[in-house]
Amino acid sequence: MVKHWKRLGLVTGLSLTLVAAGCGADEEGEDAGGEDDNGDAEETEEDEDDEDDDEDDDTSGEASGNYGEDVEYSITGIDGGSGVVQSTEDAIEDYDLDWDVQTSSDAAMIQELDNAYQDEEPIFLTGWTPHWKFQEYDLKILDDPENSYGDAESIHSIAREGLADDHPDAYQIIDNFQWDEADMEEVMLEIQDDVDEVEAAQNWIDGNEDMVSEWTDGVDEDAGEGESISLSLVAWDTEIASTNVLAQVLESVGYDVEQNQVEANYVFASVADGDADASTAVWLPHTHADYHEDYQEDYEDLGPNLEEGAQLGLTVPAYMDIESIEDLQEE
Repeated sequence: MVKHWKRLGLVTGLSLTLVAAGCGADEEGEDAGGEDDNGDAEETEEDEDDEDDDEDDDTSGEASGNYGEDVEYSITGIDGGSGVVQSTEDAIEDYDLDWDVQTSSDAAMIQELDNAYQDEEPIFLTGWTPHWKFQEYDLKILDDPENSYGDAESIHSIAREGLADDHPDAYQIIDNFQWDEADMEEVMLEIQDDVDEVEAAQNWIDGNEDMVSEWTDGVDEDAGEGESISLSLVAWDTEIASTNVLAQVLESVGYDVEQNQVEANYVFASVADGDADASTAVWLPHTHADYHEDYQEDYEDLGPNLEEGAQLGLTVPAYMDIESIEDLQEE
C-alpha cells in the first residue's frame, strides 16, 4: 500500500538570448623574415599565430560578456527560500557580478529551457543533479572556483534503531541499496513523461536486474511475507524515484511498503522516533546538515545510496561557449 501526500517541487531556471561573435579569416603568410616587392618586412607565421590567439581570446570574452548583456543580467530561479537560489545569490556576490535573481516555477523553467534549447540559444539554469533534465537535454554545470555552490553532496539512507533485529532482510536491502545519478535520472525522466511512479520504478528494475540482485543477495523471495515497512521521504523528484525503486524491490520479496511524503524535518523525526522504518532522502553534508545534527543519535546512518552525485550549480546547455562562472565577470 502506498500513501501519497502533497508533493513539493524543487527546480530552477533562467532564459537568455545569445549574440554570437564571429572570427575573421586568417591571412596566409610567406617565408618568415622576408620582404615584399616594396621592401617592407613580411608578416611571419609566428606573428600570424599570435594574432589568431589574440582574436580567439577576444572572441571568447565577447561571447561571455554578451550573455549577460543580452538578458539584462537577469537570472531566474525557483522559490526565493530555496537553497539553490541562496547559493546563486552567494555566487553573484562572490564573483562580483551585476546580476539579479528572479524566481520562477518548475513548469516555467522547463518551458524556458526547452524554448532556448530548440533554437540553440543560451540559457542559464540554477540547477542541480540528479535531475531528469540532464537526461532530456545535454547540459553542463559551470566550474565554480569560488565554491559558492559548495562541494558535491551524497544522498544517504537512514534506518530506525532496532530495524536490523526486527526486519533483518528489509534492513539488508535498504543497507545495500546504492545507485548513481544516471540511474536516478532515468526513473525521474519516465515519471516526468507521465509514466506512473510505480511503473517507472519497475521499468528501471527490469532493466537493471544484476544491480538489484546485489541488493537482495541471500534474501528469500517471500522473506517479508505478512510484514510491513514504512518509508519517509521529502517529496522531491529525486526521492520519489529512489523510494519507489526501493519500495518495489522490498515488495518483490513480500513486504507491504507504505510511503509517507512529509516535510524535510519530519523525515528525520519520524525515523528517529520509530514512526517510520527508514528513508533514502538524506542529503549530506550540506542540505540536511541541521536536521541530521539534531537527530543523528536516534537513528542509524547507513551511508550513501548515491555517493557525491548531488551537486548544485549554474547550469547551461553544452553548446554554449562558456566553462566557468568566472567567464561572466566583466573585464
